[in-house]
Amino acid sequence: MSSTDQADAPIYAGLIEGRGDVPADVRRTAEQAWREVGRAMDFSDARPARAYS
Repeated sequence: MSSTDQADAPIYAGLIEGRGDVPADVRRTAEQAWREVGRAMDFSDARPARAYS
């Protein structure tokens, strides 16, 4: 939220001041989880299984 937005929404600005910017924290956590899932699900080095004869 920019400083202009905070001036237009004093209640929200007060909540952020008192409790922190929860939406921004959630966004950062979600982005971190997304990156971790991307690394965990990276199958680019996987090779096909050999067929049994």
